[in-house]
Amino acid sequence: MAARIYTDKDVDLRWLKEKTCAVIGFGAQGRAHALNLRDSGIGVIVGLYPGSKSRARARRSGLRVLDTSEAVRRGDIIFLALSDTQIPAIYRKQIAPNLRPDQTLLFAHGFAIHYRTIVPPKDIDVVMVAPKGLGPMVRREFVHGRGVPALIAVHQDRSRHAKLPISNVCTSSSSLSILSTRQDSPECAD
Repeated sequence: MAARIYTDKDVDLRWLKEKTCAVIGFGAQGRAHALNLRDSGIGVIVGLYPGSKSRARARRSGLRVLDTSEAVRRGDIIFLALSDTQIPAIYRKQIAPNLRPDQTLLFAHGFAIHYRTIVPPKDIDVVMVAPKGLGPMVRREFVHGRGVPALIAVHQDRSRHAKLPISNVCTSSSSLSILSTRQDSPECAD
């Protein structure tokens, strides 16, 4: 399969501006993506557990913070920016019970899907945006009007438009150029 490279000129953010992005996690990647999406005019909420030390940092950044379960219920695109070790338990307890049909579950890396540590329901889109840089670099490059390359992949395309949010999220949150690949290919396991 030939790779396709997307750039800013390939996307239209109008569609994404009608959606709410719930960024789950506010570590290095979560913070960078949440701030970049917000600065691109996208509606962003941050989902964190009640005792998280990141709550204050997210609020200081001007972001609305909700408990993870509530953020999942309110979001159209659920962006999981969690560590591989945290995703299975958080997904099982706080995310899966609150998903609704037609949402998009978006991963910052492909480990959880590739190794099936979680199995999403069939009635949602499941996609990946994996920037090839750490969160602070993603944010810094965005602030300077540049981006970092990222891999995108579609694992589950229920809506038949799953690539629309990921190409838009990539360009607004992290990247000027994106390499499209398949979620089940080995290079997506990160």
